Amino acid sequence: MVLQILAFGIAKDIFGARQINFVVPSQCTVETMKDLLEERFPALKRLATYAVAINEVYAVPAQYLQEKDEVAIIPPVSGG
Repeated sequence: MVLQILAFGIAKDIFGARQINFVVPSQCTVETMKDLLEERFPALKRLATYAVAINEVYAVPAQYLQEKDEVAIIPPVSGG
């Protein structure tokens, strides 16, 4: 299935775009999607951590994805 993935912060630089289409197997969990993303974009592994949101709600690793889901990659933010 094809997911629409939105990238924020440094993730946008890593992907080279604010939004990408990414192919994952059916019955894909958030954890599996992260593994596949890190294979394609190894720079993601260098981030201390990053969150995944599905349809504007933070996701858990075991959550299954659906083709119509809006997925967002949210790296840590800093500031004062």
